[in-house]
Order: sequence, then structure tokens, then C-alpha cells
Amino acid sequence: MSIPLFKGTDVERLRRASQAAAGTLAFVASKLTPGVTTADIDQWVREDTARRGGKPSQLGFKGYPATVCTSRNHIVCHGIPNEGEQLVRGDIINVDVTTCLDGFHGDTSATFLIGEVSEDARRIVDVARRCRDAGIAVVRHGARLGDIGAAIEELAKKEGCSVVEEFGGHGIGHQMHGPPTVPHTGKRGSGIKLRSGMVLTVEPMVNLGRPDIRMLADGWTVVTEDGSLSAQFEHTILVTPDGCEVLTQPELALSLEIAC
Repeated sequence: MSIPLFKGTDVERLRRASQAAAGTLAFVASKLTPGVTTADIDQWVREDTARRGGKPSQLGFKGYPATVCTSRNHIVCHGIPNEGEQLVRGDIINVDVTTCLDGFHGDTSATFLIGEVSEDARRIVDVARRCRDAGIAVVRHGARLGDIGAAIEELAKKEGCSVVEEFGGHGIGHQMHGPPTVPHTGKRGSGIKLRSGMVLTVEPMVNLGRPDIRMLADGWTVVTEDGSLSAQFEHTILVTPDGCEVLTQPELALSLEIAC
């Protein structure tokens, strides 16, 4: 399948969808506190997405049963919200929001610290955010996909952390998931060349321990094999001639620390 290149009004629609997702993520962040359930988060995403004129892209995707992924502590990705799962002080939680608006998708996530957290928790959240930003920093027309993964992996290893290899970023646009797959590990100078107009996500999942993972019996929830903490950050980006545009940049700085 060919990789689409977007321009003109399509780029503006991608911006709007991405800003809607970023706005919903910021709305959820403002409401996080100990005692909140992940089912509450699912309901807030459902309601706020509708207020913005969009639909939650994740709901029903390959049978996924919720509007958002909520991944706490050692959950790497695809945690399913449920009424019995409450946030407590010391948790970290990734909230992954994807919005479909006017036929286009925007995808973003962040990992939040709930109250006073351990030094390990604070460290893995900081490293994961910087890994995402390191991957984004090398994106430009003519760069290669391997440059993204190499930048992420180099930083994670320098910090004594590991990068999950089984999941990566992806192309996005008319589809929530499309080509290309964006590995978060790799070798500089390898992989396809990026071209201006490509839209993709950079979303490394970084573990405090080993990179090994396993899937739970629900067929969705992925956890670290060794039980170590995992964190993730994600942006949707547009490749430009001299770099990239972060389409899911929030209008206001997103606070990752939830005071309580």
C-alpha cells in the first residue's frame, strides 16, 4: 500500500482532527485525581470528543471496546478502561486519545503522574517524553525511518531504559492506522525515505526494565514481562521540507503532574 502525501485543505483537516484529540487529552488531564476510575476517563473522552464534533477513532477498531486506552504503571499499551480500576497516589497512567473529525484522524497520548510518585516513576515518564521528542527532532524530508528509531533507542539506552520493539508508530490520515510502520528502534540511514506531506505518529513505549512484553487474556492489554514501569508519549506529525509540524501540540502546556 502506498504512503499518502497530504497537502492543502487535507492538511488543515488533519490539523483540526489532531487539535481536537489534543484538546480532549488536555480536558481529561484537568480531571485526573486519585479515586477517578479508568471508566470515568472513557466517559470523559466520549463526551468531550462529541462536544468537539468528532468521534472516538478507537471505539470498535478491530473490536476494541472503549473510546480510549488507559495504561497504568506496568501496562505498556492498550489498557481497557473499567469501573473497578481506580487511580491512586503514586500511579502513572498513559491516556491515549484518537479523534476522527471530518474524515481525518488525530492521535496523541501522554503519561501522567498521580500525586507524589517514586523516583523511578518520575524518571521513566521523563525519559519516555524525551525519547518521543528525540525521534521527532530528526524528522524531515529526505530523512529515513531508521533515523527516528535510532534516535529514540540511543537516548533510552543512555538513560538505562529499554524500548518496546513489538509496537511502533504508524501513518495516519483518512485511516487511523496506515503505512508506514514507524519503528522506535533501528539503524540510522535505514528504512524508507520520508517525504514532505507524510503524516505519521511517533509514540515510543519505554520500559524501566527489560523490553520484553506479554499480552493478557483479554487480548488487548500489554504489560511488561518483568513487571517494571512503562511510559509512553505520542504526537501526530506532518513531515515538511525542513523538519516537521507537530499537529497534536496542545494549545496550552500540558501538565503531567496531578497535584492531590
